[in-house]
Amino acid sequence: MRKIRFGVVGTNFVTDWVIAGARQDPRFELAAVCSRTRERAAEFAVRHGIARTFVSLEEMAASDAIDAVYIATPNCMHAAQAVCCMERGKHVLCEKPMASNAREVRAMIEASRRNGVALMEAVKTTLTPNFMALREALPKAGTIRRYFSAFCQYSSRYDKFKEGIVLNAFRPELSNGAMMDIGIYTIYPMVVLFGRPRRISASGILLSSGVDAQGTVDFDYGEMNATVLYSKIANSSLPTEIQGEAGNLTLDRINRIGRVVWQPRPAAASGLERPAEPQDLSRPTERDEYYYEVAEFLDLVEQGRRESSVNSHENSLATIGIIDEVRRQLGVVYPADLI
Repeated sequence: MRKIRFGVVGTNFVTDWVIAGARQDPRFELAAVCSRTRERAAEFAVRHGIARTFVSLEEMAASDAIDAVYIATPNCMHAAQAVCCMERGKHVLCEKPMASNAREVRAMIEASRRNGVALMEAVKTTLTPNFMALREALPKAGTIRRYFSAFCQYSSRYDKFKEGIVLNAFRPELSNGAMMDIGIYTIYPMVVLFGRPRRISASGILLSSGVDAQGTVDFDYGEMNATVLYSKIANSSLPTEIQGEAGNLTLDRINRIGRVVWQPRPAAASGLERPAEPQDLSRPTERDEYYYEVAEFLDLVEQGRRESSVNSHENSLATIGIIDEVRRQLGVVYPADLI
C-alpha cells in the first residue's frame, strides 16, 4: 500500500482533530509540520511523532519528503499558501472556508488545474455516512419545498470580546466571523444537495470589529425556499430539516450529523389523517468524524483526480460566492477583498 506523506501547516486544535481521524486510514503518513516558530513546530512534532519541522512554507512545499499538504492556518492565508504548495506539485487539503472570497478560490482552482494536483475543501459533514444516507433518501421526500438549517453556538471568545479583547475569531483582517466559522456548515450541504440559489436575502448583527456575529439568510430556488440561521453570540438546539411534498428528512445537528430521520407525510384513511411512523435512517459511524474527509482526499491523490465529486471545486466556489454576497449585504469587508 502506497503511503501518502503529509505536511501540515497550522498547529491549532483542529489540526490535532484532523490528524486523529487521518491516522485511521493506513495510507496516511504524517511526515512534516510547518509553524511560525521553531519552538511551536518542535513541540507539535514531538506530540505527534513528526520527523521534520519547518518554519518556511516555501521550504516545506519544495521538500521531496511530502506528497500533500493540509492547511489549517487563518482563512486569510489559505489561498496564497495553497497556491504555493500546488505550484510545487503538492496536493492540497484546505480547511474550510477554502479562502477569503471567490476570487481567491478561483485562483486556487486554476493552480490545481495548471499543476495537475488535487485540491479539496475540508468540509467534514458532507462526506460522512449519515450525509450519504440523507442524499440517498432525498427522493423519498418527493418535490422539495424547503431547506432549513441552524448552527448557533455561543463562543467563549465572545466573552473576551465583551471584555475588550478581540481574539482571532472576530478579526476581519484574518477573514473571520460567524458565517466563515460556523455559518458555512449550513450553506455547504445546501449547495451539495441543491446547487446555487437564484436570490439571496441576508440580515444580521455586526460587531464593532467589523465582522458578523450572527445572521439569517433566505434563499430563493424557484420552486423551493431555504433559510439558514447561524450565530456565535447565542445557542440553538434547532435541527436541520428538508421538507418535501411526500414527507420530511431531519438531521439532529448539521455540523455533526448523528441521526437522520424520515417522516412520511400523514396518509388519509377514512377521511382522517393517520400519523405515519418515522424511520431512523442513521448509519453507524465506526470511524472518527474527520476520517471521511481525509479518506476522500487520499482517494483523489491515489486515483489521480483533481477534485472530489462531493466537495467539488464547483461546490466550494458556489459556497464562497454565497458567503461573499451575504457579507456584501451585511457590510462585512475583509482586507483580502481590497487586493
